[in-house]
Amino acid sequence: MTSTNVHKDVEDSGPSGYAAARLRLLQEGARSGPPRRSALAELTDDWLSGLFAAGSEQPRGVSLIAVGGYGRGELSPRSDLDLVLLHDGSDPGAVAALADRIWYPVWDLGLALDHSVRTPAEARKTAAEDLKVQLGLLDARHIAGDLGLTAGLRTAVLADWRNQAPKRLPELQELCAERAERQGELQYLLEPDLKEARGGLRDATALRAVAASWLADAPREGLDDARRRLLDVRDALHLATGRATDRLALQEQDQVAAELGLLDADTLLRQVYEAARVISYASDVTWREVGRVLRSRAVRPRLRAMLGGGKPVAERSPLAEGVVEQDGEVVLARAARPDRDPVLPLRAAAAAAQAGLPLSLHAVRRMAAGVRPLPTPWPAEAREQLVTLLGSGQPTIEVWEALEAEGLITQMLPDWERVRCRPQRNAVHIWTVDRHLIETAVRASEFTRRVHRPDLLLVAALLHDIGKGWPGDHSVAGEIIAKDVAARIGFDRDDVAVLATLVRHHLLLVETATRRDLEDPATVRSVADAVGSQGTLELLHALTEADALATGPAAWSSWRGSLVADLVKRVAAVLAGDDLDEPEAAAPTAEQERLAIEAVATGGPVLSLRAQTEAPVDAQPSADPEPLGVELVIAVPDQPGVLPAVAGVLAVHRLTVRTAELSTQDLPDGVEGSVLLLNWRVAAQYGSLPQAARLRADLVRVLDGSLDVAGRLAERDAAYPRRRGVVAPPARVTVAPAASRHATVIEVRAQDAPGLLFRIGRALEDAGVLMRSAHVSTLGANAVDAFYVTDAKGAPLGAGEAASVARKLEETLRG
Repeated sequence: MTSTNVHKDVEDSGPSGYAAARLRLLQEGARSGPPRRSALAELTDDWLSGLFAAGSEQPRGVSLIAVGGYGRGELSPRSDLDLVLLHDGSDPGAVAALADRIWYPVWDLGLALDHSVRTPAEARKTAAEDLKVQLGLLDARHIAGDLGLTAGLRTAVLADWRNQAPKRLPELQELCAERAERQGELQYLLEPDLKEARGGLRDATALRAVAASWLADAPREGLDDARRRLLDVRDALHLATGRATDRLALQEQDQVAAELGLLDADTLLRQVYEAARVISYASDVTWREVGRVLRSRAVRPRLRAMLGGGKPVAERSPLAEGVVEQDGEVVLARAARPDRDPVLPLRAAAAAAQAGLPLSLHAVRRMAAGVRPLPTPWPAEAREQLVTLLGSGQPTIEVWEALEAEGLITQMLPDWERVRCRPQRNAVHIWTVDRHLIETAVRASEFTRRVHRPDLLLVAALLHDIGKGWPGDHSVAGEIIAKDVAARIGFDRDDVAVLATLVRHHLLLVETATRRDLEDPATVRSVADAVGSQGTLELLHALTEADALATGPAAWSSWRGSLVADLVKRVAAVLAGDDLDEPEAAAPTAEQERLAIEAVATGGPVLSLRAQTEAPVDAQPSADPEPLGVELVIAVPDQPGVLPAVAGVLAVHRLTVRTAELSTQDLPDGVEGSVLLLNWRVAAQYGSLPQAARLRADLVRVLDGSLDVAGRLAERDAAYPRRRGVVAPPARVTVAPAASRHATVIEVRAQDAPGLLFRIGRALEDAGVLMRSAHVSTLGANAVDAFYVTDAKGAPLGAGEAASVARKLEETLRG
C-alpha cells in the first residue's frame, strides 16, 4: 500500500481509519527503519491535525506541538505520543474543549500519551525548573494551528538553553551519570535497556542537546548510524513483543534478530554493543570537552587580568617522545610524525595511561589516519610500550577504548576483531570478551609484584580468551593464536612457549583445585607436567586469580583462592629441583676489556655509547636508520657508590634504563687493580641522546661529590605539576631463599620511575652491604631487579641482617 493511500484512509475514516492505516504501515515488509518511523510520524501528524481542525470553529492563538522522539519524527511502533497544546491564554475554555477533542481519541485507541497544555511563558518556566521538559522542548515540532506561536516558543527555548548552558549542562551530565549507575552499560549487558542504559538512546539525545547549546559538539563520525541501529532494534522489539518496551530480554532476542534479518541473537547483541560503544565514546569525548570549555570560561577573566588582556597560551608538558599533555588531555607534540613513527600510538597510549589522562580525540584520529603499520616482529620499544599500557591499571580501559574507537587496536592486533564486542552468554561473566580481557590485564597489574616476568603476565591476561572468537575449545584455539601474536609482538621462542602454555592452561588451576583430589599424587603430577616450570606456575597462579576477579563477583572467593594456593604449593614442591645460583658473567668483549684497562690507567670512569638502530620499514637502502636505544658500557675503578652514581647521572639526563648488569671485571695478567663493569641498555624519554663526554663529566662530578644528584632530581620533580596518574601496587622487596651460595640475593619489584635505581643503590650503600653484581630489567612500567650483596668480609648476610636490609629498602621505596 502506498503512503498516499495510507493517508487517504485517515481522511476518509477518522480514528478507525488511522488505526487501520497504522496497522498496515507496520505490517509492510518492504519498509522499515527510518522510512517507516518517518511515515508513522507523518501519518500520526495527519490524524492529529484532523482532530485539531474537527471543531465548528478554527481555534486561534493555539498550536499543537510534538516534542521528544515524536518531535524528531522518530515514532517506533509502540512509542508514546509526546504532545504540547500551546495557547496564548486568550480563551482557556476553548483550549480545554480542544484538548478533550484530541486527547480522548488517542486514549480510545490505547496509545500512550504524554500531554500538557501551556502558554509559552508557562512552557519556558516549566523547562527552567525541569531539565527533562527542557530537553523535550529542544525537539519541538509544529503539527497544527498557529505556526507563529510554535516558532516563537522554539526560538525562546533554544535561546534559554544556550544562555543557561553553563548551568544546565553540568546538570545534564549528572543526570546521565546517575542513569548509567542505575542501568549499567549497554555495551556489556545481556538484557540491555536500549533507551536508559549508558550508551543508549537517552545518551544520544543528550548529545543532541549539548550540540544545540553551541558550547561543544560530539564527534559525528558513526554517531547517527549508531543511533539509527538502536532505533531499528527497538522497532523490531516492539513488533516482536507487541509491547512498549525498551528492554531486550533474552527470550526475545532470537525473534528480534529474525525481524531484522540477522543470523542469530549473538549477531544482534554484537550490533547493539557496537552502536552503544560509539555513543558511549562520543559521550566521553563530549563531556570532557564541555568540562574543558567551562573551566576555560571560568579561568579566562582572571588570566586576562594577569596577562594584560592577552590571550593565554595553553601549557604543554612533555610526557614522552612526540607526546605532551595539554588542557588535561594527551596530545601529539607539534614535531610528532605518525607517518614516520609506527610506535607512536602505543607510546602515546602508555604515556596517557601512566599519567591517568585521556587521549585526545584529535590525536587518536591523526594517528589512525597517518600512522605506519608496525613491522613484524615489533621493535622492542613497541613491545615495552604495550606492556606499560597493560600494566597501568584502571586508566588502561579508557585509553584502550579510545584506540579501539578509531580502529588502531585491530590494526596492531588483527586477531582482536573476532573478540571485539562479542557477548558471553554466561551468568558469571559481566563483560563482553574484549572488555573481559582488558579487565583481566587491569587485575593482573595488581599482581605484577608477585611474579618475575610481569610482562608475560600482562600479555597473557590480554590473550587468555582470544580463542573465543573461533569454533571449538577456546583454550586450544587460543594457544595457536597466542603463539602467532606473541611472535609478532617480538617475544623470543622461550617466551612465546610460556605465553602459549599460559593461554592453553589458564583454567587448569581453578578447575583442578575445585574438581580433583589434591591428595592424589597423580593429580599434582599432571598439573606439574602441563605447567613445566616454577616460573610458569608463578605466572599461571597470578593469571588464574586475575581472570576470575575480572569475570565477576561469583567467579572468585576466599575458598577458591585457598584451594588454588594449596594446589600451587604442591605443584611447586614437585617442580622444585635445581638450585638457583648467581648468573655467570659472560666473557668480556674486547671493548669491555679495553675500557677496564683504561679505567685502571686513568683512575676514573670511562664509557662508550653505541646507538642501536633499525632501518625504517619499506625504506630504500639509502634511508637514514632510526635510533631505537643506546648500549652504554661503563668501566669504573672499584669503589663505593658506583651503582647509585651511574643511575643518578642517567636519571638527570632523562635516560630510561631498560636493562643493566653490574659485575667485577677480571683484568689481564700483570694489570693490577679491580674494575666494576656496568653494561646498560637505555633510551631517551624524549629529545635527543646526550653526548658521551657530558655523561662522563657528570659521572666524575658525582663520584667526587661535586654534583648533588638527589638535589637535582628533587628540583626537577618540584618544577613539574603532579599528575594523579596510576596508583601502582607498592614496591615489594624480598630475600630470595637459597638463591646463591656466594651472596645474598635481594629482589626488588617496583613501579619504574625516574631515579628508582639511584634510590635503590643509595639505600643499599647506606645499609653497609657490598654489591657483587646487579641484574636490572624494566618490563613495561615494572622494574624487576636482583642484587647480589655480601657483608664487609664478602660473605652472604645472615638471615636477620638480610631481612632487615630488605625491610629498610622496601620502606625507602614506599616512602
